[in-house]
Amino acid sequence: MAQQERDEGEHVRVAVVGSGFGGLGAAVRLRREGITDFVVLERAESVGGTWRDNSYPGCACDVPSHLYSFSFAPNPEWPRTFSGQPHIRAYLESVADTFGLRPHIRLKHEVLSMRWDSDELWWVIETSQGTLRADVVVSATGPLSDPKIPEIPGIEGFEGKVFHSAQWDHDYDLTGKRVAMVGTGASAIQIVPAIQPQVAKMTLFQRTAPWVMPRMDRKISGAERWLHEKVPATGAARRGFLWGIRELQVGAFTKHPDRLGLIERIGRSNIARSIKDPALRAKLTPSYRIGCKRILLSSTYYPAIAKPNVDVVASGLKEIRGNVVVAADGSEAEVDVIIFGTGFHVTDMPIADRVTGADGITLAEAWKDGMEALRGATAAGFPNWMTVIGPNTGLGNSSMILMIESQLNYLADYMRQLNVLGGRAALAVRPSAVGAWNRRVQDRMKRTVWNTGGCTSWYLDANGRNTTIWPGTTGEFRTATREVNLAEYEVVRASVREKEDA
Repeated sequence: MAQQERDEGEHVRVAVVGSGFGGLGAAVRLRREGITDFVVLERAESVGGTWRDNSYPGCACDVPSHLYSFSFAPNPEWPRTFSGQPHIRAYLESVADTFGLRPHIRLKHEVLSMRWDSDELWWVIETSQGTLRADVVVSATGPLSDPKIPEIPGIEGFEGKVFHSAQWDHDYDLTGKRVAMVGTGASAIQIVPAIQPQVAKMTLFQRTAPWVMPRMDRKISGAERWLHEKVPATGAARRGFLWGIRELQVGAFTKHPDRLGLIERIGRSNIARSIKDPALRAKLTPSYRIGCKRILLSSTYYPAIAKPNVDVVASGLKEIRGNVVVAADGSEAEVDVIIFGTGFHVTDMPIADRVTGADGITLAEAWKDGMEALRGATAAGFPNWMTVIGPNTGLGNSSMILMIESQLNYLADYMRQLNVLGGRAALAVRPSAVGAWNRRVQDRMKRTVWNTGGCTSWYLDANGRNTTIWPGTTGEFRTATREVNLAEYEVVRASVREKEDA
């Protein structure tokens, strides 16, 4: 055993992977459950997850600040109703400090592999800084952590600058440059108005026009901040109001997409107010039901596009010839820099290639036909492994922090169940339970706007199945994840090295 200790490094009760909202939230919850034998493994040099990585000009959240924060860590000092990236990142740093998480956080510890040891009932984790073992792994890498850049013929011969929105090069001066902006998603509609006044020319490649609604953003007054600090119940009430409004909207997305017509009229009016050119207006008007793709919020995107130094190409980027970008419709533009706002690996998360379960196969292999996990948390064949923001936990209209906190409730009860079992034990979710849960989710998905709205979105995997979005309210999900149902699991005991029914 001494040799094994040297070979496999330290042993902890729980290893949390990632230090964004999910990872820090898991760490706080573990401490509140009295569990202090855990580490948070972070590949970067600081905490913050996607709010550390995405620092592009104009980066901000499209969920109101008081709802996009932990219920157990309210922030009365939010400066705006929709806060920007620097303030959200600072909030996450403050969570790490306030809850005493720094001693648990291992920065610059990239997870290279995680392998389940069926004999010892623990995970052997190889990191860039060495090896450790953990009884339980909480994977909180998040779906927006690994940028996706399409393979464009000729890109290797491009002589200018190329980068993704999540890997912004702040040392590169865009002043007077000819810019190709590829994509019109949530990042692009913030980047475009932020850099448009600075650049000489912008060519915007739009495969599919997004629905963009006005962004009702404003400064939060000093009086409001004072009131929320002195009377915390007012901040909680504000959060509750924001939550309730969004819960009432869910039915239109999940059961009655035909009721979204009024919202579409507001979206068209938003276009008409800023875009006077009929041809450009036609390019920017979506042809699918609003909500099928992510609804975007901006009051500056359309005014920026209407400027004379912006050219909208209603086509994808097909190839690059030297410094000339060529669209699928044949149009060309000579540019100095290409910025990809092309999203992330969501339905094919790279971390899945690094996780090997009890049967000797990777999570990516187990999910080759589509991601699925019981209650968005546990995957068949991967004992004592849990993911935060897992399959079918995403939202189309509310705050992901609500879903994260629900999964943290599930994590807390999972750890309680292991403690009750005592000794060396693991919980292995039954494939039948995962299958039953996934069938219910997919059955509910059939009539949602995400499946019936007539679009192709990043919510869908390569097989056209929606493995990303939760087809219900956040309240429903909280109920579903309140506690672990041991009937959905098998107990694995180290003492007898065999499975026994729970």
